[in-house]
Amino acid sequence: MNTSIRRLWFASVAIVMVLLLALTYVQFFAAKSLEANPWNNRALYEQFGSDRGSILVGGEEIAKSVPSQDDFEHQRVYESSPLYAHLTGYFSLVYGATGLEAAMGEQLSGASDEQFYNRVVSLFSGNQPTGASVELTLDPELQRTAHDALEGHKGSIVAVNPQTGEILAMASSPGYDANRLASHDADEVVSAAEELNSDPDKPLENRAIAGDLYSPGSTFKIIDTVAALESGQYDTDSTLPNPAELPLPGTTVTLPNYRQGGCAARTEVNLEFALEQSCNTPFASIAMDLGQDAIRDTAENFGYGQDLSIPLQVTPSLFPEDMNDSQLALSSIGQYDVRATPLQVAMMSAAIANDGMMMKPQLVKTVRSSDLSVIQDFEAEQLRRSTDPETAQTVKDLMVQVVSDGIAGGASVPGVEVGGKTGTAEVGTEAGLNDSWFTGFAPANDPQIAVAVVIEDVDVTTGAQLTSPSAKQLFEAVLNQ
Repeated sequence: MNTSIRRLWFASVAIVMVLLLALTYVQFFAAKSLEANPWNNRALYEQFGSDRGSILVGGEEIAKSVPSQDDFEHQRVYESSPLYAHLTGYFSLVYGATGLEAAMGEQLSGASDEQFYNRVVSLFSGNQPTGASVELTLDPELQRTAHDALEGHKGSIVAVNPQTGEILAMASSPGYDANRLASHDADEVVSAAEELNSDPDKPLENRAIAGDLYSPGSTFKIIDTVAALESGQYDTDSTLPNPAELPLPGTTVTLPNYRQGGCAARTEVNLEFALEQSCNTPFASIAMDLGQDAIRDTAENFGYGQDLSIPLQVTPSLFPEDMNDSQLALSSIGQYDVRATPLQVAMMSAAIANDGMMMKPQLVKTVRSSDLSVIQDFEAEQLRRSTDPETAQTVKDLMVQVVSDGIAGGASVPGVEVGGKTGTAEVGTEAGLNDSWFTGFAPANDPQIAVAVVIEDVDVTTGAQLTSPSAKQLFEAVLNQ
């Protein structure tokens, strides 16, 4: 009898131990994988039934959870969605989360480490956990101005504070309505996604930081100018050849000079005139003289090839390697295989404006828990020194001349010194159509805003009528606050 009791006791203990081990494994080791399992309907219903935190701009909710009359209890709603959709992304029953809904998902759902105490309180009180709210750095007036300037066109506008790195506006066109992808009707969501994904204009792409990227055109001449000054071989008075056509080594073709400004008036120019009129051939000569390593090093100092999170993931801008001289000449004017995001171009101007110091761009200003306590706050952070203050000041002065006396006059603001640079990138699509650029900052003596504007598939005249004046609207909006 004792033997049977002992065996039963050992079996009972073994069963209890197995149960405890299994429970421990499920609770601590397998929890995340089980939650992520697509067959876990309980996790899905819990996730979409939760009271997710809001995303705010200027104190107004642009994404929020509202009670719903279905199995999920809460519905995600996006206010003024086309204005902000590329930033908020969507929280979809079918396709998961994108944009800030994904990047700040732990905070919005209440699952971050900083919200552990709130989860414990909710557990004991029996209340449903509430996610944290995320306040963005965007200026709502600037965002609306940028959005309206792009209406009817493909392109992007980015504005940043050069001294802090705060992103003041980030618009991408065409836009889309995130509410269509956040619906609890799966058939409607799938239909909307198929429509958006089949659109040749790619409305789901955030052109400001991702997608196919752009040839930066003559905005890249800012990089050439920095490289030339840093080399010690050039200064603002250096005499540069300015032929109407520059033979490209090893080819039978030539690089034409920019024909829209005053380049044809002089066969020799200094650096100031070359940048002011955006002459191609002097900058191509500088690049071939300095070599691709010098130009690439300068580009990398301004962020090319660098990973970046704002916290949205930014596609790195690219400067090609292993080029011959003709490819380098084309790269020096932002063509060939040079690719950049509008954010990268805005950061370049911001670094020049900020005495050569590039600040880390940031989209999130404050994260607050459900009791309004701050769990994350924006702090300005230096990202890298792009160039020395003396070089930055020289380039800043040259960019002011581009607006006051050169081809970027459309960006000028009465009574304010504005720095800028235009760009035209041939894209190889319909004849005569280009991607048109402007980048710059204001006011030059105390920069409050740096911008990049790009409009796709426009002729040179239309591009000039859209890019620089759009930047002027942004400058005036900030300066009049």
